[in-house]
Amino acid sequence: MTEILIGPDIAVELALLRKEDLQCHPLLRQPGRFWLYVAASDHVHRKLTERLGTSEAALSAMKNLRPMVNWLSALSEDSDCGDQTPMTHGLSMAVSRLGDGAALVTRNNTLLAHVDQAISPAEFFRRKTQGASIGFLDLATQQNRLRDHIERRMFHVLRSGQYILGKEVTELETRLADYVGVRHCIAVSSGTDSLVIALMALGIGPGDEVITVPYTWISSAEAILLVGAKPVFVDIDPDTFNLDAGRLEQAVGSDTKAIMPVSLYGQCADMPAINAIAERHGVPVIEDAAQSLGATCNSQLSCGLSTIGSTSFFPTKPLGSYGDGGALFSSDDALAARMKQIRAHGQLRKHHHPIVGMNGRLDTLQAAVLLAKLDVFESECQQRAMVAGRYDRLIRQKIPTVRTPFVHPQNTSVYAQYTIRVDNRDAVQAELKSRGIPSAAYYIVPLTQQPVMSHLGYQSGDFPVTEDVATQCLSLPMSPWLSVCDQERVVNALAESVNAACGPTAAAA
Repeated sequence: MTEILIGPDIAVELALLRKEDLQCHPLLRQPGRFWLYVAASDHVHRKLTERLGTSEAALSAMKNLRPMVNWLSALSEDSDCGDQTPMTHGLSMAVSRLGDGAALVTRNNTLLAHVDQAISPAEFFRRKTQGASIGFLDLATQQNRLRDHIERRMFHVLRSGQYILGKEVTELETRLADYVGVRHCIAVSSGTDSLVIALMALGIGPGDEVITVPYTWISSAEAILLVGAKPVFVDIDPDTFNLDAGRLEQAVGSDTKAIMPVSLYGQCADMPAINAIAERHGVPVIEDAAQSLGATCNSQLSCGLSTIGSTSFFPTKPLGSYGDGGALFSSDDALAARMKQIRAHGQLRKHHHPIVGMNGRLDTLQAAVLLAKLDVFESECQQRAMVAGRYDRLIRQKIPTVRTPFVHPQNTSVYAQYTIRVDNRDAVQAELKSRGIPSAAYYIVPLTQQPVMSHLGYQSGDFPVTEDVATQCLSLPMSPWLSVCDQERVVNALAESVNAACGPTAAAA
């Protein structure tokens, strides 16, 4: 989405229009988000007062802009203007915060000469006709929408001086536990650390086996290795890309001490079937829900589906911080207390460490960011589902050979990624890139083929579904704010790319 900072001169022009003319103005009809810089409001008010005669009339005119634009706050760094005028420097800093693709639209010659991202209305319209770039992820839009809330919460942390496990961490834990529907949430330093802490709390170590999948990020198996246990892999379901519960029971042995299904791409694994098998064998289940917080299985939220739920707050996750972070979930009081103890170096009370632990604490600043994002998390999950639904319809209409994401009827997905299956994936991805459309191929090397796993003795062909999926999966641009126009551009480019990479009849076959 294009971020457009309206220059003070343009703001005055717009404020002088009648409401019906304002809504039809060609600038405001462009796709994008429009901003007014708070520090420029006095200037706009003064100019309007000169034109309209009274301060009250000026305020009324400015009020007409509010439904059409957002206010961009001023930061302390904006006042350090050096040789520039305060307004020029402040607007330069403000538009830079909106990202590389943002523009300051103005007719002011000083701003056009001294602000790198300043352009005239005529130049702005010329560029728009050429088509804006589409980002694979859109973290900037969310930050801009929540900037005031995030900065306010971060300011309270800075003022408190409690930078580790401050009250914001406790508030976050309480809200997340209530949201998921469990008794306990323990906020930790990363998604990887959350898995390690979960395994340590269950007493898993050398000689033990933990079952997981080969199609996932390295952390899932890495955590098992870090506690000295052995990963045992089970192939994935070809539709959901999650652990194939039909293959699970045959992998359970006398040394199996836990099962760790991964809820990949935003959808839960088949947790009812997995839990039933685990219960028969008396082993706990750790849901690696790094990508699926907010998703449901049989109307129950991910992270609350098993003995322990684990998630990640890596910035690109559906609920992401501005650094590393993660959380653990459980309704087992004793287990939750042990995980909390491990998080703080195994400390039971000050200067008393009866068990081995680790430094797994969450920074308070990250909790502050997450609390601001949590306020809109549910609505963003709904928007993700709407975007995914549009992709589904467009792709099925135009490229029926491309397999869209399958969501099991018992599940909902938060679409951490929108991932398709396509033949000749690498060539299709290259064609998309040549058309200016970003994409990502995740987990292209199964964990069983990673050098660090070579001692386990797995061979090529042992996990045929994983190995097949790893060559076909491709993730398309995804965010709650992806516009219909941008999605149509992506799908049109995908159709062209499939034709170019797989033959002229491939898309319609």
